[in-house]
Formats: sequence, C-alpha cells, structure tokens
Amino acid sequence: MNFGVSFQSHIVNSWKHALLAEQMGFTNAWFVDTQMLASDVYSCMALAAEHTKTIQLGTAVAIAGTRIAPVIAHSIATINQLAPGRVILGLGTGHTAWRAMGMAPVRLETFRHTIEVCRGLLRGEEVEYRDRGRQNRIRFLDLAHGYINVHESIPIYVAASYPRALTLAGELGDGLITISILSPEVLKAALTTAAPKRKLQTSFPVVTIGVSCILHPGEARNSPRVLARVGPRIAVALHYGYEAMKQGKPAPAYLQPFLTPAYCAYLDQRWKEIHATHSRFLHPGEEEFITPAAIQAMSLTGTREEIIARLKRLDAVGLTQFVISPPWGYVEESIVEFAREIITPYAQDAEQ
Repeated sequence: MNFGVSFQSHIVNSWKHALLAEQMGFTNAWFVDTQMLASDVYSCMALAAEHTKTIQLGTAVAIAGTRIAPVIAHSIATINQLAPGRVILGLGTGHTAWRAMGMAPVRLETFRHTIEVCRGLLRGEEVEYRDRGRQNRIRFLDLAHGYINVHESIPIYVAASYPRALTLAGELGDGLITISILSPEVLKAALTTAAPKRKLQTSFPVVTIGVSCILHPGEARNSPRVLARVGPRIAVALHYGYEAMKQGKPAPAYLQPFLTPAYCAYLDQRWKEIHATHSRFLHPGEEEFITPAAIQAMSLTGTREEIIARLKRLDAVGLTQFVISPPWGYVEESIVEFAREIITPYAQDAEQ
C-alpha cells in the first residue's frame, strides 16, 4: 500500500509540507482545489514540483466547471513539465468549491465531458469540445517547445461516492478517489460498482482520503487532542452527506448513522457557513456530534497495532493508497507521526 498526505493548498506552506512528506517516506502529496478558501492549487503544485524530486503530486481534487476542461488539462500539463511523470489529475464534481458559492456541483454529464476532454488533450489528441451552446474540435497547438508536457502520461483519478459516479470512475478513470471510506465492506461494495471486470484484472489504483491519529496511552478517542486532529476531516464528509440530504438525495450509507436529527438541526443553523472551516476547524459546539463511534468509523484512530491491522484489511479488499488529511496547524506533526508510527512498521511487516 502507498501512503499520501492531502492539504489545503497554501502558497507559502504547501511545498514545505510536500517536501517533508517526501523526506518521511510518503509516496504522494495531494493538493485541494477550493478557490474560496485556499491558494491556487496549480501555483502550489508548481512550487512543490520545484522543491521535490520523487513524490507524486496530484489534485484532490480539481473541480469540474470552476475551470473549463481545456484549462484544467493545460494547467496539469504545465505542472508535468516541471515534474515529468509524477503528476496525477484527480477530478471531482465539486463539493466545497461549488457549495461555498451557494451553487450545486456540476451535473454528471458535464463531469463526463470534462473527463473525456482532459483525457484526449492529455494524450496529445484532438477532441470535441462543447461550451456555451457550441462545439468544435480543439487540440494543444504547441507540444514541442516545453510549454506543457503530455509526453509523460498523466493519469486521471475520478472522485466518486454515488453509484452513477462510481460507474463513471470505472469507465473513464485510471483510478478512484474516495472520501473517508475505512470499512472493508463499504469499500468492497464501492469497487464492485466502480471497477468493471476488465479493470479488476489490471491495475486500478484506489485512494481514500481520510485522517489518522495515534492514541497516547490511556487517551480517549474523543479527547480534545484527537478531536482537533481528526474532527475537521470527519466533519467535511458529514457536511457532504448533509448537503446531499438538503438536495433531496440520501446521504451515502456509511455517513447516515452519524447524521442524527440533532446534528442536522445544528447544521441547519449554519449551513451558509459550514464550508468556511473545511479541513481546518470544527464549528463551535460541533465537537459533541463527532462521537467516538464516528471517530472509529471515519478515521484511523487507535494504537499503532490497531491502525496497521485496519490498513491490512483495507489492502486485502483493494485499497492501494491511504491519504491522511490533517487540519491546518497539525500538518507537520501528523506527517511525522504517521510516517514513524505507521508507514515504517507497515513496510517492515510487508517485507517479512
């Protein structure tokens, strides 16, 4: 299994976090694309590309619609010129990026077109592009003079939670990105939907973006330290389920037990601002809804042995990369702790 770290894109700090992750043995650094909360994702990736040598750099995830598809492809191909062969384009329909502007994520047909256009352009092909009621054949006009790099492959990983999106990920994606799926049963069900038999025979990377905290001796799962470390990421996933319910859709099944009527009533009072804290803080009073059961189900929190055992069970059903997504202010310590306590002993176990 590979291990990655994801963070809010920060123009001053993200390259330092990527460099630290590389030094500590992480295979991937993932950069969040959320224009109302963070720095520009591709500017941050460019700095990371210049300061690192081996770590894979990816968007987790670039948002369909906030940039048109040719611009997304052009941006990631520019990063590939700086870090050839170690760039991944993660694509999603947009939760925080669109909801923070009071708008819904893009529809699935628009998402499909975005993936198809990016796929063709990143192969150096001419593609059919539709926009503003018109369509035309387009291609990158200069692939020879170093402006961009499509000669080294740029895989596209598709972020998906619901069945139709999971099917699309299996059809068009080179890999799958999931959020906080830490149950082997839930992951297996998602992969049954996402990965057709033809891909189960070959490589189909499966990434889940979650969070982890190694408990101190005698520490409770909902101690203030644990809540500060894992609560914000858990809340992001629960906010996603809550927003789905507000739109008349069921929340993903693994989130439903924690979206209690009391928690939904709490979020009803704050729904216009719930995205402002994403991956950084909990809202005042929200910690009471991040229960020990939610922490157990939606984070890798426990002793070193417990966490490694859970990772092995996920590995057995198809997870190929676990990504920690620590909140603002805890990135460095989370990288160092996870590397020393989990990555190193996990690798040692695998060698035996």
